Amino acid sequence: MKKNILLLILLLLSLSFCGCSAKTMPDTTDPVTLTMWHVYGSQTQSPLNLLIDDFNHTVGKENGVIINVVSVTSSSAIDQALAASANHEPGAQDLPDLFTAYPRVAEIVGRNKLLDWQEYFSQQELAVFTPEFLREGYFNDRLLMLPIAKSTEAFFVNQTLFDRFSAQTDITKDCLTTFQDIFDTACAYYDWSGGQYFMQLNDYYHYAYAGMKAKGFEFIENEQLQVHQKAFEQIWNPLAKAAIYGGICLEDGYAASRWKTMEIVANTGSTADILYQPEEMIYPDNSTEPITVLTLPYPAFDHGNCCAVHRGGGLFAIKSDDERKNNAAAIFAGWITQKEQNLDFVTQAGYLPVTDEAFDLLFETRETLPLSRQNLYEAVDFMRKEYQLCALPLYKGASDVQAKFESNVKETLKSAHNQYLMRIRAGENPENVLHELIASSLETLRSYYEQETDSK
Repeated sequence: MKKNILLLILLLLSLSFCGCSAKTMPDTTDPVTLTMWHVYGSQTQSPLNLLIDDFNHTVGKENGVIINVVSVTSSSAIDQALAASANHEPGAQDLPDLFTAYPRVAEIVGRNKLLDWQEYFSQQELAVFTPEFLREGYFNDRLLMLPIAKSTEAFFVNQTLFDRFSAQTDITKDCLTTFQDIFDTACAYYDWSGGQYFMQLNDYYHYAYAGMKAKGFEFIENEQLQVHQKAFEQIWNPLAKAAIYGGICLEDGYAASRWKTMEIVANTGSTADILYQPEEMIYPDNSTEPITVLTLPYPAFDHGNCCAVHRGGGLFAIKSDDERKNNAAAIFAGWITQKEQNLDFVTQAGYLPVTDEAFDLLFETRETLPLSRQNLYEAVDFMRKEYQLCALPLYKGASDVQAKFESNVKETLKSAHNQYLMRIRAGENPENVLHELIASSLETLRSYYEQETDSK
């Protein structure tokens, strides 16, 4: 009798646990809807939105999970919106269930509010991710950011315009491999074109970080920018020379928009910029001409030292008291990082896949992609083999430091360029003026950081 009672208790307990387990998973009779904010394209032309539609009609439908994209915007706008939501500012939206962002948002939202993906993925499942991409998502021992797409940087050239320049000079695309050669080309183009910019650097902070790294030094130490290092001077001087001379555009705004109006011929930028490259140029009389895009590896700092930043956000989830939501987030995250889905997404958006299997498949099948994508991934394939790809360090206030550095560099070089034009028009020797302003611009930039150090 006692044995039968014990068996009955065990049976009831097992049924209880089964019932509890079932309530932690979404299902088709009671589906879970997750809101999502992301940065991949516009509301109407987003490769991620297309993929999410596919999920909602297949695996999501089968498992009772619906992803509702409510915002597609820029990474800086998502940062601001997340901060407003996390701080319960008036008029702010509720935090989304899922969002894509850079690692810096973990501090903005609060780590304690974020889901630890390790609790929903086995070690075997996590092992398929490219290690350096996965590593960036760890905060101490918690995996708060799951990689879904990464990018590195490349050098984009409007070959249509460059070929005209090349045909009348001795400068070919072989002169576009190192920053020194490219800066020399920028000055030559300025002369040839009668005072037009050749290029734009979309990120001076990345330029400095990769340049210092290539020379064996760190740009950021103890959360301080090492602008007083000799190595920084070595990467500053050629940049300053080309910018002060007039070959580099120092204005704010995206390079892609300047391609359209022929204000620049080339730019450094994220591989994902391919998604925004215009297909044609517009002349002042409103006539147009198609653009052929040439994508080259990120320029080296000298022959043999190749380094570039790898970047791109990842997928975060807000930890919910409703375990069904957490499991729904894991179902979507698992699906979007599978080889086929991930490769389909990243090749449309100009990103890099996040698993080694998808990487291998990408380079085996890149001939099936449009020509512009083939060109892009040929450059990436070379960089994957020959370059040191580095993630930016995360530290308190990093995004503010980065934004301030961009502002300081542009302000310093703009002022120096204006002084250069004024002085040579007044009859001073151009070479002497340029040499003097390169040196003084470095001291000006350094003075910003001396002031910051003193204030602390």
